[in-house]
Amino acid sequence: MRQTTKSPGEKIVKDIKRATRKHYSSEEKIRIVLDGLRGEDSIAELCRREGISQGIYYKWSKDFMEAGKKRLAGDTARAANTDEVKDLRREARDLKEVVAEQTLELRLLKKSMFDGGGDHE
Repeated sequence: MRQTTKSPGEKIVKDIKRATRKHYSSEEKIRIVLDGLRGEDSIAELCRREGISQGIYYKWSKDFMEAGKKRLAGDTARAANTDEVKDLRREARDLKEVVAEQTLELRLLKKSMFDGGGDHE
């Protein structure tokens, strides 16, 4: 395999391109991804207009969707901690205790009835 070595001039040009590359804010990335999702223009046209590669667009789009998914999952977890849910859990626990007490009383009554609570002879 043949390796190509870059001339010092090529390295300088690459460094300049990297240093002068436009940096997009999160708001700009979101606007571009939403423009792509609207579908008014093709992704290729959108990327040409914005000066980004399609690979960059699809990476931003994936990141956007993953962040939304995480946020929605977080909202679900947060909703499970509301006061209403805590009250319902407390009520369920109290009801379980009542059922346990009733079950115990019923067993004791049955036991007393069959263990000598009455002479059937």
